[in-house]
Amino acid sequence: MNKKADIGVIGGSGLYSLLEQVEEVSLSTPYGQPSDKLFLGEIHGKSIAFLPRHGREHRLPPHKVNYRANIYAMKELGIRQIVATTAAGSLQPHIRPGDLIVSDQFIDRTHGRPDTFFDGPEVVHISMARPYCPRIRQLAVKEAERKGLKIHKSGTVVVIQGPRFSSGAESRWYTSMGCSLINMTQYPEVVLARELGICYANISLITDYDAGLEGRDDIAPVTHEEVLRVFEENSRKVKDVILSIIRELDVNFDCSCSD
Repeated sequence: MNKKADIGVIGGSGLYSLLEQVEEVSLSTPYGQPSDKLFLGEIHGKSIAFLPRHGREHRLPPHKVNYRANIYAMKELGIRQIVATTAAGSLQPHIRPGDLIVSDQFIDRTHGRPDTFFDGPEVVHISMARPYCPRIRQLAVKEAERKGLKIHKSGTVVVIQGPRFSSGAESRWYTSMGCSLINMTQYPEVVLARELGICYANISLITDYDAGLEGRDDIAPVTHEEVLRVFEENSRKVKDVILSIIRELDVNFDCSCSD
């Protein structure tokens, strides 16, 4: 593979417009095919590889995404930093639809997803005490605040299997545990990136209040249509922050994520 990129971006198809003069690259990996071709271009003088997590036509549900192939393909391109985006539901009243949040912790509630590159005979146990790259997280907060956007500096995301949304009881349970937001794709993406020594941070756009909030009958449970509507209305925020992060990211860096 003679194609290389400085920074990887993983997200929805609405982020295509970030890149100009795109080159499509097909990659195969020992773990199968990535979700789609990787789209290579340049932003602020840095080479970028964009990958639509669910495929261009959003044909892959969360539990069918080949996360290992996606992250391995990024590594094959020489990528050492990944900025990922997701839509997410809020589990706390102060985190509102339209807000941005950068997770600093996760709780895994998925099942059956291949979530390691170390299936043997080599056995490696990596620390997940601090799963997300603090350097990119801090930069994301700084750039969002500089643009006057509402962004939450930290939060625990509970990652569910999908594709269904939570029951009311599940949602109340996650809220009672102190979780900030809920999503279907951050795991195992974050863990696989760490296994390959890649810095990874996620910027979530809050689109809904999951199954509602306790004592708030005026807040309706989430629907797929509502998620799409809010995401489309606020996608420009995410794009602007990603562009700013890319502009400020140093491609020659030292970070503990690679240890």
